[in-house]
Amino acid sequence: MSLISGLAAAAAAATLSGQSLPAQERPETLERLMACRGVADGAARLACYDAAAGALDAAQRGGEVVVVDRAQVAETRRQLFGFEMPSLPRLFGPDGGTEIDSIDTTLQSASRNNENHWIFRLADGGVWRQVDSERVRFENRAGQPVRVRKATLGSFLLTVGDSRAVRVRRQ
Repeated sequence: MSLISGLAAAAAAATLSGQSLPAQERPETLERLMACRGVADGAARLACYDAAAGALDAAQRGGEVVVVDRAQVAETRRQLFGFEMPSLPRLFGPDGGTEIDSIDTTLQSASRNNENHWIFRLADGGVWRQVDSERVRFENRAGQPVRVRKATLGSFLLTVGDSRAVRVRRQ
């Protein structure tokens, strides 16, 4: 399982189960590494750092600690755009990262469901379902540019090329 999908699964599981994620705390292995700064003796401080760095490396390799950089956080937030996950910002630290207002991608395919609403499958892996009853005309061809943006009251609008916007929900 990739790091991003693992984070997404953890956040989704916690949100969908109604549990809130605990406040962001440093793992014990990282706390031990930071504590080494307070060791006065140079040789003892180096030994402390060596031991703590080894433990942190082992924890990361064993999957107990996950290290993500800002680019990975931004990509994960982009992949999760449209899902309702109120506890997600805490997963990425105290500031929660930059809010995403829209995504730009391309159309992979579009089809109608049994309610005659459009289902849009996007190149980034997202699947969006039309939730309004308005007719929309667009060029239903793979590769067409698509923009999904936040609208009012937690809703989203999707446009394909120069089509009018259609109200959608992430699947």
